[in-house]
Amino acid sequence: MSAPERQASFWCEQGWVNGVVAAGVRLETDAAGTVTRTETGVPAREGDCRLPGVTFPAASNAHSHAFHRILRGRTHAGGPGSFWTWREQMYDAAGALTPELYEQLATAVFAEMVVTGWTSVAEFHYVHHRPDGSAYAPEHAMERALARAAVAAGIRLTLLDTCYLAGGFNAPLRGEQLRFGDRDGAAWLQRLASLRAAFAGEFDPAQVSVGAALHSVRAVPEDELALISRELPADLPLHIHLSEQPAENEACLEASGLTSARLLAKHGLATRRLSAVHATHLSGEDITVLGDAGATVVLCPTTEADLADGIDPAAQLRDAGARIALGTDQHAVVDPWLEMRALEHGERLRSGKRGSFSPAELLAAASGAGAAAQGRRAPGLAPGNSCDLMAVDPNTIRTAGSRPGQLALAATASDVHTVVIGGRVVARNGRHALLGDPAALLLAAVAVMDAANLQHTTATEDQ
Repeated sequence: MSAPERQASFWCEQGWVNGVVAAGVRLETDAAGTVTRTETGVPAREGDCRLPGVTFPAASNAHSHAFHRILRGRTHAGGPGSFWTWREQMYDAAGALTPELYEQLATAVFAEMVVTGWTSVAEFHYVHHRPDGSAYAPEHAMERALARAAVAAGIRLTLLDTCYLAGGFNAPLRGEQLRFGDRDGAAWLQRLASLRAAFAGEFDPAQVSVGAALHSVRAVPEDELALISRELPADLPLHIHLSEQPAENEACLEASGLTSARLLAKHGLATRRLSAVHATHLSGEDITVLGDAGATVVLCPTTEADLADGIDPAAQLRDAGARIALGTDQHAVVDPWLEMRALEHGERLRSGKRGSFSPAELLAAASGAGAAAQGRRAPGLAPGNSCDLMAVDPNTIRTAGSRPGQLALAATASDVHTVVIGGRVVARNGRHALLGDPAALLLAAVAVMDAANLQHTTATEDQ
């Protein structure tokens, strides 16, 4: 099947324009799928693609690990646990991945994202090599698998190639981490440059682009941070897991005498291009560092709840000057509306106040902020936006009676009836235009991954 045709114009019964819901919103787009003209309060014209209900800018997923999806609903037995016990199960899943398996699984995960309203994703990718740490031939096999999966699903992919050099402060990579690593920072930078060159020749940058990530301060020694700060190309977005766990903060202080955020600032890495993921356990000084830098803080509220990470100081970060974006991380939930709701609800639980984040701020965190973290044009209905849209039914059992401008606190992905990417209708009523029902794709991928995990576990136990 060929890709859906790009539509030259859309008419939205109601649409989110400049922070409010307007009636009768008509959009015109160019050949690149960018909005060129917006009118409000007008009737539909012949040839317009009509979107009933309320149309919003599509969501931009600022943090994803596609292979973590295999763990949904499988990590809750065995009594009390923590992030660290969950991590061991994640390592088992990572150990079984091959390029072929990863492409199948990621295609399903990206299709799930698309039908729920996410139209771009920052994939925080560190499963680079074979399980023993040796390189694939041809080079970049895992990265190409993710890119092909994104193309198949139609999602815009920013592949964040991740530097992962150590198993902790002053600790080598463990056996299960070998496939994540490079020899040193210089080797990672060289591989990153090679990947950028390869992708530039193979993929449309509007569809697939490359960014950079540091796994965490515990996984990149301080001397390598200094090298990377000097040598990393200035045009790349840079992401990092930051202060997700108190144990990481304590180890960083012991090893460097600095908090994680201050360590980044010391080496010139706390800048506007930085996206700090989680940032759950920050000191007041850390919040000031990130705010003064104008950094983006990527919160994944449903994951942070699932892993018992804690509640982020989201409103404090925003007030300090940081931009707030949202991601799905380990995909315990793939639903931009629930991430928006969890952001505000977490702040209510932390502060004892309602309304710290307005519906408009929640929508901005889910859409434009995530796109900026990827180095992409913002989605939306205004001229200059990418024509990436999600249309919501305001009359379901969840949304009936809600004011259209407050749907961020009422809707879920089940209420998204149409998704548009670059002016193309890619999903309707939970079904992908090319791939069909993502649930069927996920079931097939999980079955294949289960078989691979069993084989991998058996082989490991026999060694």
